[in-house]
Amino acid sequence: MGELCEAGLVVAVSGKPGSGKTTLARGLARDLNLRYVSMGEIFRSIARSRMMSLEELSRVAEEDSSIDYLIDSTALEEARRGCVVVDGHISAWILKDVAHVKVLTYAPLLVRAERLARRDGKTVEEALREIKVREDSEARRYRKYYNIDVDELEVFDVIINTSSLGVEEMCAVASEIVRTLAPLKLRKFKSGREAF
Repeated sequence: MGELCEAGLVVAVSGKPGSGKTTLARGLARDLNLRYVSMGEIFRSIARSRMMSLEELSRVAEEDSSIDYLIDSTALEEARRGCVVVDGHISAWILKDVAHVKVLTYAPLLVRAERLARRDGKTVEEALREIKVREDSEARRYRKYYNIDVDELEVFDVIINTSSLGVEEMCAVASEIVRTLAPLKLRKFKSGREAF
């Protein structure tokens, strides 16, 4: 167990589909010796258990808030245990009062579509369509259930453009930033002052 884990560090990594949030979150967890929890994997596991596509479950979730609340409560429970990196589209907003460091991954739409197409064995056009459906659905749900506007970025401590970095560089940059911010953020949380 590392020093940051012993201190109970919680890192939230958010970003749109294909922006590199999962890759970055896994790399941070590895580099900082923290646990890793994926809100997206929880969503995907619900879709698999219901034998639905992500698009279908997204549409159902627009009418059934229990899906999002289940995912969010699981993420919050894991964050309260500490020593964790949590990734999810809105993890920074959901964990804003618990996460010490909040990171946003960014990549242009076409880069994100190319990544998802490669990962999922789809055409870029199929990936673009899926991204559009998911992002539209998620934006409606997040506004409806939480009053979150995913384009308001004040909650984040750092934004990383992942399109110009390789995986190892991206993880190295993020790890260095988190190592630098963590002591300050942990002190602010312990003193009862809200992190900035």
